[in-house]
Amino acid sequence: MASDQNYILSIDYTVFMVKSLIGPRRPPDSESARPMLLEIFSKDHDIGAIVSALSALRRASQAQRYGDAAPPQLPSKFVMASIVDGITAVLYPRHYGRAELPVDSTDEFIASTLKTCLAGLREQVRREFALFPSEGPREERRPNDIVDAFARAIPRVRVTLDADIRAAYAGDPAAKSLDETIFCYPGVAALIKHRLAHELYRLGAPMLARIIAEVAHSQTGIDIHPGAEIDQGFFIDHGTGVVIGETARIGRNVRLYQAVTLGAKRFDVDENGALEKGKPRHPILEDDVVIYAGATVLGRIVIGRGSTIGGNVWLTQSVPPGSNITQAKARIELFDNGAGI
Repeated sequence: MASDQNYILSIDYTVFMVKSLIGPRRPPDSESARPMLLEIFSKDHDIGAIVSALSALRRASQAQRYGDAAPPQLPSKFVMASIVDGITAVLYPRHYGRAELPVDSTDEFIASTLKTCLAGLREQVRREFALFPSEGPREERRPNDIVDAFARAIPRVRVTLDADIRAAYAGDPAAKSLDETIFCYPGVAALIKHRLAHELYRLGAPMLARIIAEVAHSQTGIDIHPGAEIDQGFFIDHGTGVVIGETARIGRNVRLYQAVTLGAKRFDVDENGALEKGKPRHPILEDDVVIYAGATVLGRIVIGRGSTIGGNVWLTQSVPPGSNITQAKARIELFDNGAGI
């Protein structure tokens, strides 16, 4: 009980601002706060009834999804985030590896970390497969095949990421070094995770890929579906609010700025009114395209090689190579003596 009280009384003083919304404007002093906090945290809520209600809802949901079978183990978002952090350290051990990692111990660190991460990934792939038994028989060795193929792709991912990092350094006059772009640029952080997620997506573990993508999204504000195909030399500057859809295809040396959307214009439905999934519906960006902040590019359209799309443009049709698309110029009109009514 004493430890619980110590925990309660160690709550940051700003907690009392909540109380001020429904009570006195001035937060109480620390002595008068103690009984108030103890009262708030010791109320005898009907925990049993809440647990019972949640249990009934959970059982009903599981019965709808799994029938009479026991619910399978789910993949773990926490574990996947840890695996991705580990593989990121494998890719860039000096930046994301153990602090003060000796140079002569780097290979040993990589081998140990990679072994642990791949073993964990194998279990997560197995759990994803267990969630979708209706998709046809899956051989017991298939999770191993996916993880083995993923492991073999890691050096290739490093080559692609190196090109992305060089593009970030070359494309931003504020960048002082390649190391700075690796450490500090949200676009680089999002791309590291996307490159790994895309490998899992194409190998047949789409849920794990989506989990990685959402970890990146929550950390950087950049939302890239793992199905998006992105060639090397890709740079997202600033990055907040960028959205790249599942079937987008992006060529080499493309640059996007914050709040750019590469989205779908419409969703096709089948005869029953259900959405048709997996159909190409997002833009294709050819090599050397630049899209400035706030632009929205929708539908299965092609942005030709070397084109520039200006800020805040709304684009729903293809443009040829070398295009420069900007907003209509603003007009200044005077409304005197009732003009404009």
